[in-house]
Amino acid sequence: MTGPAHTGSYLSDPRVRPMEWLPWVLALVCYFAAPTYLPLGSYILIMILFALSLDLILGYAGIITLGHAAYFGFGAYVAAILAVRVTADPLIGIAVAGISAGLLGWLTGLVILRMRGLTLLMLTLAITSICYEIANKATALTGGADGLGGFNMKPILGLFKFDLFNKTGYLYCLLFLFVAWWLVRRIIYSPFGASLTGIRENVARMHALGSPVYQRLVAVYTISAALAGVAGGLLTHTTEFVGLKVLSFDLSGDLLVMLILGGVGRIYGAFVGPVVYLLAQDSLAKQFPEYWYFGIGLMLVLVVMFARGGILGIVDRLLLRIRRGNT
Repeated sequence: MTGPAHTGSYLSDPRVRPMEWLPWVLALVCYFAAPTYLPLGSYILIMILFALSLDLILGYAGIITLGHAAYFGFGAYVAAILAVRVTADPLIGIAVAGISAGLLGWLTGLVILRMRGLTLLMLTLAITSICYEIANKATALTGGADGLGGFNMKPILGLFKFDLFNKTGYLYCLLFLFVAWWLVRRIIYSPFGASLTGIRENVARMHALGSPVYQRLVAVYTISAALAGVAGGLLTHTTEFVGLKVLSFDLSGDLLVMLILGGVGRIYGAFVGPVVYLLAQDSLAKQFPEYWYFGIGLMLVLVVMFARGGILGIVDRLLLRIRRGNT
């Protein structure tokens, strides 16, 4: 078994196609064309990275979770505490946030990945709830319900300052997103990634083939948690604040909705979903401040009912029709 989760799609071999550079070109165009929206743009890039980390375990390894915010929030709090008490150097903060979240993912993965189904789902929720309560009660360290702020990040490499309009923060987030995309892409097209797809499709068969299923699930869960921690650290650095929301169940739920909208197990579903969701949320909240969630829910229902595979599923089918029409 080779290739990513959807071998019949436009993304069916390890070569980087020209259209795969489109998100990066659009991101750079937005940087110059919409400078007043860069704070929102930075948040979208962070959520894309967060969604990408979830897609790695959900879309490719088949690990169902509703508690991925635990690692995002853990990374965010580690970055904030480090900035307040040790150093406000952003690169050190990101490294420590990613390693810390990865370590938490490894420790928790050793336990929860022995389970399946609803038991696994409930354990992921429990981990997030525990992290939330610790952050809420340890007020001396985390600020509790008031959050943790009052720190200023140092310039990146001593040269690039975080500014009010988030120009530096936007490029900072874009750089880490690019690195994460490159890493995830390398993983899913490797023999390791192929084995993850096999585990998702048929665990019993992979056991019969002698594949170390449990060890590989723990490994990918650790990588995913580390990427989520990096995303959390980026949020802390670009906003210079962290609050309990980063550990909330709502965040995990919103992330799952984003991924479903874009398309699970398609790499770029993690790019499309957050963009559509957050832009729709921003627009609907301005037009209908009391009922904007109804619009999001309606959009999700329509996608689930009529767009199998999310928005990118529609793209796949359109491209397939075009190819058939040209042959």
